[in-house]
Amino acid sequence: MKKKTAIIAGAVLAAAVVAGSALWYFLGRNTDSASDNVVYVNTVEMLTGLGSGSGSINRFAGVIESQQTWEVQQDNEKTVKDILVQTGQNVEIGTPLFTYDTAKMEQDLSQAQLDLEKLDNDITNTKSQIEQLQKEKKQADKDNQLSYTMEIQTLETEMKRSEYEKKSKSVEIGKLQDSIQNATVTSEIAGVVKSINNGSNTNIYSGESQAFMTILALGDYRVKGSINEQNMSSIMQGQRMIIHSRVDEEQTWSGTISNIDRKNPTTGNNNGMSYSGGSSDSMTQTSNYPFYVELDSSDGLMLGQHVYMEVDNGQQEKKEGLWLPEYFINDADSDPYVWMDKNGKLVKQTIKLGEHDENLMEYQILEGLTEKDAITFPEDGLEEGMKTEIGEYGQMGQSNPDQGEMPEDGGEMLTDDGAMPDGEVLPDDGMMMDDGTMTDDAGTVGTEDAA
Repeated sequence: MKKKTAIIAGAVLAAAVVAGSALWYFLGRNTDSASDNVVYVNTVEMLTGLGSGSGSINRFAGVIESQQTWEVQQDNEKTVKDILVQTGQNVEIGTPLFTYDTAKMEQDLSQAQLDLEKLDNDITNTKSQIEQLQKEKKQADKDNQLSYTMEIQTLETEMKRSEYEKKSKSVEIGKLQDSIQNATVTSEIAGVVKSINNGSNTNIYSGESQAFMTILALGDYRVKGSINEQNMSSIMQGQRMIIHSRVDEEQTWSGTISNIDRKNPTTGNNNGMSYSGGSSDSMTQTSNYPFYVELDSSDGLMLGQHVYMEVDNGQQEKKEGLWLPEYFINDADSDPYVWMDKNGKLVKQTIKLGEHDENLMEYQILEGLTEKDAITFPEDGLEEGMKTEIGEYGQMGQSNPDQGEMPEDGGEMLTDDGAMPDGEVLPDDGMMMDDGTMTDDAGTVGTEDAA
């Protein structure tokens, strides 16, 4: 009996040891895992543009084009013989652009002239017949008067028909003569040849009519951009815009959105864009709409030059003090604080707020934060005491956060489906510029580091 009790006691003790070891293992492992979770931070100076970096601003790609465009349509009934200009060539009013082949027109003209001559002969012969019948009618007895009358009326009807055909044929001859005389098409405006469509008059992709030749007028310029259904609400007609040079970030122009062309959308697969972590299917199909910005001044711009555009919310105005985007601030209406680095550890830093810029969505920081302090983007799972490191290329957030990936360009946080917080997405075929720019030439919105 004592032996049996000892065995049971030993088994219980062994189970307790195993359970304790397991508990120690998992608790210890979780503790180690939590300590390994690094939070990436960056200085306020970098994030707000006081230093070499900046905050996040949505930008659109654009291209400089002429205010006036002349589309030269080819006459489908004619054949182009010679093209006298080439793409990129400057032309003046009256410059020959191309010529039509007149061989068939000359042949048609000769045939039309023969037809007209025949009609003239038919009319002359019919008139003679009518005159002869009228003479015979006067000498005929009453019984034959009716037959003469009917025959005369029939001839008069035929003569009227011939006269009508003569008029039509004369018009045809006049058109052929004009076509032959004006077989060379000349430019109606001074400008540059943008494109020559020496093929089908229909775009095989969109099905829309395509001009044979397009001439862009020289002089006043405008900016053409593109926006899609996802970010349509971010701009509106009459809104002020800032235009940036792609070569020199400090070189800017200003203008106003004059038109958002919602009547002529182009449909594509997000215009070369895709969702992070997702697949490309029919659900990613979106329509893109062109919009146009009238420039206050086009000095220094070139036709065809590619630029960036952003909504003018007053970001170029110099404001006194330190201003921080509101999405870095927790509990702004009650007890505002930010997640800040202090000696390599994450802490809650209480701050005092001043004015609020609703357009730029920024708060003035009166106390508790300097431009040299490093902060991170608020997200679930942050705790005081976590290890912090300065992120490369603007990287922020935890090394293994639950809610998604953080972009490495100082931009806004990506959600699990790759979308920006306001529904925008970054292009997968865009171009990363030296200044951190992420955009594509088609004009879709990306998150930019403003200079």
